[in-house]
Amino acid sequence: MKTLEFDYKNVLGFVGENEILSMEAKANSARRELLEKTGAGNDFVDWVDWPIKITSDEVDRIKKCASRLRKNGKYLVVIGIGGSYLGAKAGLEMLDEYFVDSEFEVVFAGNSFSSTYSKQLLKFLADKDFSAVVISKSGTTTESAIAFRLIKELLLEKYADYSERIVAITTNHDSALHTMACKEGYEEFFIPDGIGGRYSVLTAVGLLPLAYKGYDIYEILKGSKDAYERFSKTPFLENEALLYASVRNALYDLGKETEILAFYEPKLRYIGEWWKQLYGESEGKDGKGLFPASVIYSTDLHSLGQYVQDGKRNLFETVVEIENPEEDLLIKSDDSNLDKLNYLAGKSLNYVNSQAMKGTIIAHVNGEVPNILIKVKEISCYTFGYMVYFFMFACGVSGYLLGVNPFNQNGVEAYKKKMFELLGKPKN
Repeated sequence: MKTLEFDYKNVLGFVGENEILSMEAKANSARRELLEKTGAGNDFVDWVDWPIKITSDEVDRIKKCASRLRKNGKYLVVIGIGGSYLGAKAGLEMLDEYFVDSEFEVVFAGNSFSSTYSKQLLKFLADKDFSAVVISKSGTTTESAIAFRLIKELLLEKYADYSERIVAITTNHDSALHTMACKEGYEEFFIPDGIGGRYSVLTAVGLLPLAYKGYDIYEILKGSKDAYERFSKTPFLENEALLYASVRNALYDLGKETEILAFYEPKLRYIGEWWKQLYGESEGKDGKGLFPASVIYSTDLHSLGQYVQDGKRNLFETVVEIENPEEDLLIKSDDSNLDKLNYLAGKSLNYVNSQAMKGTIIAHVNGEVPNILIKVKEISCYTFGYMVYFFMFACGVSGYLLGVNPFNQNGVEAYKKKMFELLGKPKN
């Protein structure tokens, strides 16, 4: 199979094929605006061709830095919020094995104001050897700036060479973090000006933590490069990213205002969290936009399943299926059969999971929930890079189809303004 396949047959009972085909011209126009960087927010679309622009020197420096940090100890603290941590977290959760005490571990800080989390993290690190990567374009994002101050204090207490244990990922101008890095001698990586946080996973923001864990970032970038080549050139009817953007907008126009991204593999939970920020922050503006939610099935079928099946009919599902699981096992026969499961004897657990997915899709479609199916070949570094680029490219096209600027987020500043007023922050 291809790395990623797109199936919208379970949408056609709600939206006609002709209606989707009629979006071809607009989708192609949106793609052209992305590729030529002429659309709204064009000063933040450098991520589009980043997979072919990032240099081998940059990738090698990321790998070299990761190797140096590994020599400093088992733990790396990644400090950031939103796009400054979600992409790396998604990649690590997807690629890591379950239940393995890894040689190196990444922990996260600065993504909330939780005093309990922060205090317990500091307590945990007190007797551990660790380094820190702090990620912020401005260096003054409140959540991450507070966390960095706390982590830096602990590093100062523990190590005379504390500055060699800190890496800053920021911009090379107008950044408090850059100023601090220059003054104190931290190694730096720069986020390109034209790449916003939620589109930054394929820069050092996402690649450095993944490299620290030992994952092949060249394979990740190869996947994203191949995705770029495909989605930038393939005709509409064969282009999974254009079709996804078009179908979800057609459903939105039909009154389906909530999109549920569903996974049947818990390793992809944080792909869902990353996706929610990507689409929510890109499209939720000007009184428009699909509300993005994510679930893990079959787990959430025992919590949200009732609502999805019989609740308000303003939603649709996009299911991500992993075609070839990393592991599988057979269900054996039991002589007593007290659990009444012998009808499954000889079948694999992945087969059961697959049938649960198919049965759920049928039931939900029958319950008037349109369903998109995205099939991903396997879990690997390559498919991670390919999949995140697919979602980013589709998001840019989808935002243009919706008629919004998918690369700004003015609404995010509203809570900050009120919070700063309550905290008594000086206005200068």
